[in-house]
Amino acid sequence: MNLANGFTPYPVSTIGYDTKNPRWEVVDNYTMSHSHPASRPNASTLQDTLAASETAKLPEISVSPAQAKFMALMLRMLNVTHALEVGTLGGYSAIWLASENPQLHVTTVECDARFVEVARKNIEHAGLSERIEVINATGLDALALLKEEVLRGDRPRFGFVFIDADKPNSWNYFNMAADMCQSKAAICVDNVVRDGRVADADDQHPHILGGRLVIENAGKDPRVDTAVVQTVGCKGYDGFLWAVVN
Repeated sequence: MNLANGFTPYPVSTIGYDTKNPRWEVVDNYTMSHSHPASRPNASTLQDTLAASETAKLPEISVSPAQAKFMALMLRMLNVTHALEVGTLGGYSAIWLASENPQLHVTTVECDARFVEVARKNIEHAGLSERIEVINATGLDALALLKEEVLRGDRPRFGFVFIDADKPNSWNYFNMAADMCQSKAAICVDNVVRDGRVADADDQHPHILGGRLVIENAGKDPRVDTAVVQTVGCKGYDGFLWAVVN
């Protein structure tokens, strides 16, 4: 599936993090050196993915290694076989999920054609092209077609969804994805806390408003049950929204 023509790629996040304690990154580095040392089979591939993305001058907005592995472990615990990701970037998080879960097929959506080219090369280098499908399209267009396929029975329902794309559309992605999920599936939305700015009613930045909207709407959505988990680490102070589909 390729819907690359006729759209404007979403802007890369311009929000910085005011709160960033150097110790958080030190702790991330220390703990990951033990929980995922360089001897792990996928460790060099993941480093290669970051290096290739940096060389291609992709924005440095991938999830942290600790957050990526946490998600991968959740998928293993849930026995997920089909996952959906909105926001591929260089393929780092998709490679984490698939390389840690040999039974997993990942469908990942990215609107920027240059990012897609880098991601596909990284995925091929990781030997995961058969299990990671990259769709070059806007999130809304891709999810609309995926939803049709799922409801027709042409594509399996998803057991996990990771939303990490243009923040003003977070709720729209969540809303569409929830209809494509199996019961007990998990949905994770990244970057909803943003230095705690989400709780500041005076903050009207579009990315903050997007996080607030998905938190508030998902919290009253009868299809799911939700929690927001605040995080600190090498990426600063932020947090995920996690939901379980009823």
